[in-house]
Amino acid sequence: MESKASQSQGILLFRLTPTQSFAIGTLKIREIVRYTQLTVLPGSHNFVLGAASIRGLTTPVVDMAAAIGYQPLSPEEIPNCFIIITDCQRKTIGFLVRKIERIFECNWKNIEPPSKILGRQAFLTGVTRIDDKVVQLLDVELIISMVFPNTDTASVISLTDVQREKLKPLNILLVDDSVVARAQLSDFLDRMNISYKVTANGKDALNIMRNDAQEKSPIDLLVSDIEMPGLDGYELTFEIRNDSRQLGAPYIILHSSISSEISVSQAQQVGANEALTKFDASDLIQAMLRGANHKEKNV
Repeated sequence: MESKASQSQGILLFRLTPTQSFAIGTLKIREIVRYTQLTVLPGSHNFVLGAASIRGLTTPVVDMAAAIGYQPLSPEEIPNCFIIITDCQRKTIGFLVRKIERIFECNWKNIEPPSKILGRQAFLTGVTRIDDKVVQLLDVELIISMVFPNTDTASVISLTDVQREKLKPLNILLVDDSVVARAQLSDFLDRMNISYKVTANGKDALNIMRNDAQEKSPIDLLVSDIEMPGLDGYELTFEIRNDSRQLGAPYIILHSSISSEISVSQAQQVGANEALTKFDASDLIQAMLRGANHKEKNV
């Protein structure tokens, strides 16, 4: 089955250096505008160049090259740059880049996860080749969390003892290509002493589920991002439901970090139990509790 998510999302190619191409998924992009005069934001992060007034909305603008460790934009370069306005993690943020190349309608299955040796701060969710050139897909969520840190989500979510005991017996699998999203849920579950498995892509998730099923301990609850390189959340769900004799019937929750509406009907078509339209750790925990109740009723 070809995922509808893959059909509708391409990648925007742009330059942060004179030679290296980077990309982000188009569903995270609200619009692209030429550089406009910025207003300084006192007390902001060093990578925030200022705020732009775009269509009546005040939007902070980040030097993306500097944020991921490359040479910052010079004052002479800035007037010729472009601002990519993103809508992600419930924030509207502008990223200033040296050059916009094009939108490429790629096959997301051809995007490989980044090498694990790069570590947690590599700012990448995937790597692919386009026209024989390496293109790095950036982790926008990680950049945003670094420049605009939130209150520690894990410290403000709470569970009652009864709720915690409902989740503890479950074999839980978390799947997300974003370091930030994985950390938010993992930190909370660690604090609540709830065991789980976690991986960064759909292919590995499917392998984990097959191995657990062979060991007679199938996954009970799957929490998966939708927009992932390789095997996205829709395709992962379809594969699981298509192999229910081996993998059983886990409660599947699909979610996204983008603010545009997910088609709930698409999620239902591939067999997901729930689809959340924005990543929010608290909302996901509540959905996981609904999954625990669902399993309890169907034992």
